[in-house]
Amino acid sequence: MSKETKYTEDNIRSLDWKEHIRMRPGMYIGKLGDGSSPDDGIYILLKEVLDNSIDEYVMGAGKTIEISIQGDKVIVRDYGRGIPLGKVVDVVSKMNTGGKYDSRAFKKSVGLNGVGTKAVNALSTYFRVESTRDGKSASAEFEKGNLTNQDTLDETSRRRGTKVSFVPDDSIFKHYKYRTEYVSKMLKNYVYLNPGLTIIFNGEKFISENGLKDLLSDNINQEDRLYDIVHLKGDDIEVAITHSKTQYSEEYHSFVNGQHTTQGGTHQAAFREAVVKTVREFYGKNYEASDIRKSIVAAISIKVMEPVFESQTKTKLGSTEMGDGLPTVRTYINDFVKNKLDNFLHKNQATAESLQRKILQAERERKDLSGIRKLARERAKKASLHNKKLRDCRVHLSDSKKERNLESTLFITEGDSASGSITKSRDVNTQAVFSLRGKPLNSYNMSKKIVYENEEFNLLQAALNIEESLEDLRYNNIVIATDADVDGMHIRLLLITFFLQFFPEVIKEGHLYILQTPLFRVRNKKETIYCYSEQERRDAINKLSGKPEITRFKGLGEISPDEFKHFIGDDMRLDPVMLDKEKSIEELLSFYMGKNTPQRQEFIIDNLKVELDAIEEEL
Repeated sequence: MSKETKYTEDNIRSLDWKEHIRMRPGMYIGKLGDGSSPDDGIYILLKEVLDNSIDEYVMGAGKTIEISIQGDKVIVRDYGRGIPLGKVVDVVSKMNTGGKYDSRAFKKSVGLNGVGTKAVNALSTYFRVESTRDGKSASAEFEKGNLTNQDTLDETSRRRGTKVSFVPDDSIFKHYKYRTEYVSKMLKNYVYLNPGLTIIFNGEKFISENGLKDLLSDNINQEDRLYDIVHLKGDDIEVAITHSKTQYSEEYHSFVNGQHTTQGGTHQAAFREAVVKTVREFYGKNYEASDIRKSIVAAISIKVMEPVFESQTKTKLGSTEMGDGLPTVRTYINDFVKNKLDNFLHKNQATAESLQRKILQAERERKDLSGIRKLARERAKKASLHNKKLRDCRVHLSDSKKERNLESTLFITEGDSASGSITKSRDVNTQAVFSLRGKPLNSYNMSKKIVYENEEFNLLQAALNIEESLEDLRYNNIVIATDADVDGMHIRLLLITFFLQFFPEVIKEGHLYILQTPLFRVRNKKETIYCYSEQERRDAINKLSGKPEITRFKGLGEISPDEFKHFIGDDMRLDPVMLDKEKSIEELLSFYMGKNTPQRQEFIIDNLKVELDAIEEEL
């Protein structure tokens, strides 16, 4: 029988605000990450500071926000009212202190509970806040939440507003790097939602005149739109809708009080329902909901009084009430869409006809697929009971109540040895493995029918749960883990083609990655260094001096499970798969996967780089 552990007053410990944030950062900013994912903590830190500047603009103070990111230092400067000078320290270092509790001042605010800047402060090795108002200024500097310096100026010629500078703590955010693509996307969303606001990021200016219409314009090319974007606005709601000519699934961009709710919520569900109801009533036909919403690309933004989100990172709305004497979220959105969209379709016959043709086409395709889809679902259901391809994890993205759901990851691997190494070394709570039998089919120019006919594609679709939309996506990170050789590269290309052809929103929303695995292991008796490039190998040899042992990894199967856990743990390196905004998906697929072999050959020759010095070293 085990000895009972004593439980006395000495076991009870109260953490102060900064200790608690640093001990449980995930509670405040979601997952940590290194910047390879758009929802990694370093972007949440920026967002938390930026939200306060956005709220100033919403309240009519300051039309420009300046952001600078140079290396690891972030600076955000607004020209709002400035923090009251006597409260500069309290606002960024005392819990339950802030202006967001007074709903009169911040009626429909983004930063609701005043926790954001405190979290940034506690998780930064350097944090400085400076406020200027009425010709005076006050500033305070912190290190990991501890006040290190404080200053006040009775006279200053600086313009009013607030300037926040911070450097994320690299002991918490390991090997982090800000990716300008993710920052730019975040900033574009802010200006779409706040027409008239100017954000300047490292010298580049972001501004929007047409709100959500501009968002859709930037996300779907003119030639890919079935009809011109339908743009509808109300007091607390804005909607933009079109349908894609080529995309199969649904794509939504949803926002609450300026916050991008990447996991949807009550407002997105109500909007999907409202579109179906309105379209059915307009045409007087009881069309299938999936036929109406197939290929839809839409954006919705609402403003809610004191919204309830399902986490501090505010990625999913839980509120059912609009507040301010308005009806429920569901009723409000239903009434708005029914009125405005119905009016628009009556006034724009060409759009109404295009939409109806699209619905009828979707209906025909669904009926053509019905038999094979039923068989495929039965196969997937049976396979899920004893599916050797999928070794699942315990936590999924759709588990909104679980704290680690943003860490949920599916590794897509090729071959038994690679799958075995990852399976044995993975975190069974958040990491799942899907094994490919060999090279997947080239799905370019094929219809959705192939997804159901091809067993691997069908099982992959079922594992991800993305047949209709991304709303119930089971994994936040979908990671292609193949060997870094020609065959591995080819498999990557074929998988990316599959997603581009049938589920491009997986890539658009930043869920698809390539796993980087080390090319070399350099070690002596005291230390082991894993190297991901020739340069890292040289640096490791110089660091260890003497004649260290050098191992060249040729495939994932060569790496033992004990070693592999380093590469898919805290030090995991991921390369995000991103879309080139200048090219349409059709252009990308036709160039890389089509029958234009001579042009591709020319492209490869022009872009091939050979590291002659590295080859000489090998020889």
